Amino acid sequence: MNTLTKLALGMMGALRPKPATGGSAASIALPPPVKHGGLALMEALAQRRSAREFAPDALPLPLLSDLLWAAYGVNREEGGRTAPSALNAQEIDVFVALPTGAYRYDAVAHRLDLVAAGDLRSVTGYQDFVDEAPLDLVYVADHRRMGLVPVAQRESFASAAAGAIAQNVYLFAASRGLASVIRAWIDRAAIADALGLAHDQQVLLAQTVGHPKPAA
Repeated sequence: MNTLTKLALGMMGALRPKPATGGSAASIALPPPVKHGGLALMEALAQRRSAREFAPDALPLPLLSDLLWAAYGVNREEGGRTAPSALNAQEIDVFVALPTGAYRYDAVAHRLDLVAAGDLRSVTGYQDFVDEAPLDLVYVADHRRMGLVPVAQRESFASAAAGAIAQNVYLFAASRGLASVIRAWIDRAAIADALGLAHDQQVLLAQTVGHPKPAA
């Protein structure tokens, strides 16, 4: 679906998911993440960049596991995460849009839980490449966890946390030879509707990840 069609559908409130490809498992158990290896930090920073061309090949489950742990996994026994949040509210939920369905990442159990049995990739952004890339991440702030943060500051606090997660994804992608791009030009209402979000859950950003498209 091209960008102009998506814009038109968005203006009409008619941007909808496609049917899922294959069965939508109720949950996907992720293998334990590998917490060593990859590029050194300075090398990963040197390789960090945004890319907008992706091969359609799915990420193997171990690679997806490592990606999600790097993004926002639990890295301490007391429950701390790989990305910070104000007052340790841990208000960000990471949703994963796959061809087989949309899933919420449960960092404590390290698994994916189905939230929508449809292919939401095309809903996660106006750009045409989001339809065919193997996965799109959506970062959602749950304001119910931010009771100690003044209401006027919640969006900025949550956006900072989401940005930290997105940078983790960028660095992981650079370290593993993947392509990635953060996206704020999104139809937040359409995404919230497709994910079945409550009124106090706020869609902040999306990020596409996949193998880079081979050179012609």
